[in-house]
Amino acid sequence: MEEWRFEPAHDFGLSAEQRRLSLRREVGLESAISCFLWRSITRLYLAIAHRLKIRGRENLPKRPPFVLVANHASHLDAIILGGILPLRFVGAVFPIAAGDTFFTKRASSIFATAFMNALPIWRKNCGAHSLEDLRERLLQGRSVYILFPEGTRTRTGAMATFKPGLGRLVSGANVPIVPCYLNGTFAALPASGTVPRKCGGSAGELGASAAEDSGSYNTAITT
Repeated sequence: MEEWRFEPAHDFGLSAEQRRLSLRREVGLESAISCFLWRSITRLYLAIAHRLKIRGRENLPKRPPFVLVANHASHLDAIILGGILPLRFVGAVFPIAAGDTFFTKRASSIFATAFMNALPIWRKNCGAHSLEDLRERLLQGRSVYILFPEGTRTRTGAMATFKPGLGRLVSGANVPIVPCYLNGTFAALPASGTVPRKCGGSAGELGASAAEDSGSYNTAITT
């Protein structure tokens, strides 16, 4: 019989504010429940208000770890990508969010962590240690990351050049990457907007995992 070992949580001893800003934040029962309720509600909202349809769910890996990589046009993007994942992943899904947008004010940081389960990356001060912490968490095998390699929302609707962080995060790691393309979120809620507009019918396709088909990066998700 294996020897029993007690290992404290990675965020043990941190204050509530420090936990929200930590890349090592653990998901507690309250957070898991709030994320579950939020994703259930947003899935219903997206289906009714935006008639969201997703194709290609079969290309999602059966279990973590893996990374969803998508273009970034709207604050709806992370909500959509989190909402299409099976609810059994709810405590493992971590959108990588801009710290200077979501984590500088108490109210927005509480929302980002309690309902979105987001992890902060500081765009103007993202050192190698931050990427290493994210990489370590991913390689532990329990996480699903939602990542936007452009680093910010498009202001024109056109896709911008990818930042190099994704390559450093997954380089040499045997972690599936699922390429996605979001179409329609810019019209529904652009960077200049504050309230989502109801749009016509939308559809989506999930690209095959890079681990399953290395030639499928041109496959996309459309919404």
